Formats: sequence, structure tokens, C-alpha cells
Amino acid sequence: MLCILYVNFIGGCLSIIGHLVERALPATSSRRWIWFAVIVFSMALPGYYRYHHSWDVPAAGSEQLATGQTAEQTAPQTLGLATALLSPFDKNFWARIESYDMKINQFWLIVSGLLLIWAVTNAMRVSHVVGSSRGEQTDPGTPTMIDGVPIVVTDVAGPATVGVVRSRVLVPRWVLALPGAQRKYVLRHEDEHRRAHDARLLFAASLPLLLAPWNLALWWELRRLCLAVEMDCDNRVVAALGNPNAYGELLLKVAQAANRGPRLQPAFLGMGSLERRLTLLLAPTPLRHAQRFLVPALAFVLLLAVLAIPHPVLPHHQHSAMIAGATTSASPR
Repeated sequence: MLCILYVNFIGGCLSIIGHLVERALPATSSRRWIWFAVIVFSMALPGYYRYHHSWDVPAAGSEQLATGQTAEQTAPQTLGLATALLSPFDKNFWARIESYDMKINQFWLIVSGLLLIWAVTNAMRVSHVVGSSRGEQTDPGTPTMIDGVPIVVTDVAGPATVGVVRSRVLVPRWVLALPGAQRKYVLRHEDEHRRAHDARLLFAASLPLLLAPWNLALWWELRRLCLAVEMDCDNRVVAALGNPNAYGELLLKVAQAANRGPRLQPAFLGMGSLERRLTLLLAPTPLRHAQRFLVPALAFVLLLAVLAIPHPVLPHHQHSAMIAGATTSASPR
């Protein structure tokens, strides 16, 4: 439990740092690698600090209590305040917290198993869509080429880019009926995802959730990464084809039509905020002079603070004794 609290706290601080760094970037700058680095750092830092920069919580509390006054020598209101402040350093406090470890681990395994089942089911669903769609082609071994982009034509799924080992662009039939300029935007968007290997990036970034589904900060970081992937792709498409206003109108049009099919990621619509993408694309807020320096400075100071926070641990022999004592005191006599 102590480890879970620390990992969530560090992940939350790193999420704030990533958000500050993102706010300090120009509208056309790449953002996806910032959030991928935040996800990696959120997982690696607590694991490294557990063995190389740890803090003995019960021992620290014992030292503070040993140097303090006795209960009889302390005023009642002062004693109450000191007890509240030092409760996290009390061995009995952590004994009660750590006594829930078994239930937490069981819940952990159940949630991880459900996420794994969902991931496998989704992969099988996408594989079935790709297989059945390619089987309907005249020559299944040769991909359909539209506007120079190899695609797999589907009935409803897409537009999206799928596949970790081999990326494929899924395009529903209604996209092919769009006017030539609009169709080109959609296909270029998905082709940019394929060239940038965004499906592999999101797959790699999603794996930590199977190991730590209780990490709330990690869920938010992954969502920000999905949005950053789409915004980076939007910028590359507009840089190549131009006319951001027409591209923004197409985003709204596809958002209405794509509701008929399953939502995949990465995709033309993705899973991020469409309003945020349109704002950054059509009406980006110019960076103020102070924002260019103060925001990165604040992020740097917060990063130094995070690096200075050790991982709180319970010594193994004390941890076992505390759990045994809590279990004994909780059992009926």
C-alpha cells in the first residue's frame, strides 16, 4: 500500500511537469515523446528509488518520538496535534495499512486480468475485421492503393491505423465516397500514423497499465499521449497539404459519420479531445514572453523536488512483525 501511494504521488507530480512542458511549447512542436517519457519515468523512478534512494518510515518516526517530550510533559492540544502529524510515522498506523495488502493484491490481479482479456479480445476483433475485409478483395495479397496509400477497405471500422508488427490503414467505404480533397486528408492522416509507427508507440505505452492498473496518474498520462499523437499527426498533415480550416471542418464532418463504427486508436478522430485539437490547429494561443521562461523554470523546480523525494519503505523484519501483530490484534479472542 505504501508503494502504491508513493507511485501515484510521483506519477501525479510528473504529470504536472509534462503538462507544464507541453504548455511552454509552440503549437507546431511535437508532443508525443514528452508524454511517452513521462510514462516511462513514472514507472522507472519509483522502482529505482526503492532500492537506491529509500527512506525507513518506522525508524524515522521512532527517532522523532525518542527525541520528543513525554505525554505527561506535553499540553493536551499539542499532544493531539503531534499525534496527528506523526501518525504516518507510527508503526501501528502502517500495520493497519499494510494489513490490507492481501486484498489489494487480489484486486490488482483481477483488474490486470480483465484488462488483459479486453486487450486480447480487441486484438482478435481487429484481426477479424482486417481478415474478412481483405478476403473480400479481388486480390487479397495486394493492398488496395488509393491516393498512393495502401489501405484495407472495411464496412464500418475506421478510419484508423492498426497493427503492431505490421501496420495497416483501415478505411470504411463511406470515406472513399468523399470529395477528392477531403479523402486525401483522411488517407494522409492515417498514412502519417503508419509511417510514424504510432500504433506501436501506444501499444508500448499501454503495457504498464497491465502491471499497475491502480496507477491513476498513468491512466491520465496515457490519455494525454493519445491526444498528443493525434495533434502531432494533425500538424504533419497540415504542413504537407495546407489549408487548416478545411482540415478542421473535415474533422467535424468525420466525427459525425464515424459514430456508426467502432472507435479505434490511433485514428483520424482518435480518443482525445476534438475541441483541443481544433483549438491548437485553428486558433493557437501565442506564447507570452514570461510563459517561455517561467513555465519551464517551474517544471524544472518541481522535477528537482520529485528527484529529492525518497521511496518510503518498511524494513522486511519490521514489516512481517507489524503484519503479524495487526492480524493478531484484529482476530477475536
